[in-house]
Amino acid sequence: MKIDLSGRTALVTGSTQGIGEAIARHLAAAGARVGVNGRSAKSVSSAVANLAAALGDDPAGDLVAVDADVTTDNGVRRVLELLPDVDILVNNLGIFGPRPALEISDEEWRRYFDTNVLTGIRLTRAYLPGMMRRGWGRVQYIASDSAVVIPTEMIHYGMSKTALLAVSRGFAKGAAGSGVTVNSVLAGPTHTAGVEDFVYQLVDRDLPWDEAQREFMKRHRPQSLLQRLIEPAEIANLVVYLSSPLASATTGGAVRVDGGYIDAILP
Repeated sequence: MKIDLSGRTALVTGSTQGIGEAIARHLAAAGARVGVNGRSAKSVSSAVANLAAALGDDPAGDLVAVDADVTTDNGVRRVLELLPDVDILVNNLGIFGPRPALEISDEEWRRYFDTNVLTGIRLTRAYLPGMMRRGWGRVQYIASDSAVVIPTEMIHYGMSKTALLAVSRGFAKGAAGSGVTVNSVLAGPTHTAGVEDFVYQLVDRDLPWDEAQREFMKRHRPQSLLQRLIEPAEIANLVVYLSSPLASATTGGAVRVDGGYIDAILP
């Protein structure tokens, strides 16, 4: 399949590293103009430079630096100034971290909901009407296997990702018949710098990475059929497909790229 996103503008929140960076790189490689987002101008400019180098001297799609804290109203206003309209919105920004269930404070519950859920809602509310008027658009929420298999060590994170499934389904209904699709992506355990830190919180820090990864999957994610962490590019491949005209009949779904982690025929 050839995916050509030339002429489309995308925004990927939280895209200076990890899964978001991989998504931005793959969308640009498919020809899209991509807004690279992070909280600081320094981190965003560095990410844009690294992405441009990875894409080569003549990248297929342009890169736009979008330095803004999208968890705030002022940050969203800045995003809209830099990118008044987008065709593809990928709500990737999210936080995670282990915490015993009975030690999660009200403040932390709110912080996870505000960051992982409300930020995507706010941006969807800003961009979806324009997509619907133009008769084409793609909205995606990067969820997680944790939306379905709630992890005992971070139920507040699982809660936020479960909420995204409801949010994406609801907005898909709101966009019915408009030519705009809205989906969530159920990403499985993925190899990022942040996840490396998380893994070492749960296994022996003296273990080499390959051994630590295997021990983590064995002890904490034993149901994975892949039996390894997923690479960010593997998540990005699905996002690019869902962003394309080829996925025109896929909407209102929770699409899995979880390495077989979720032990169910349906999510």
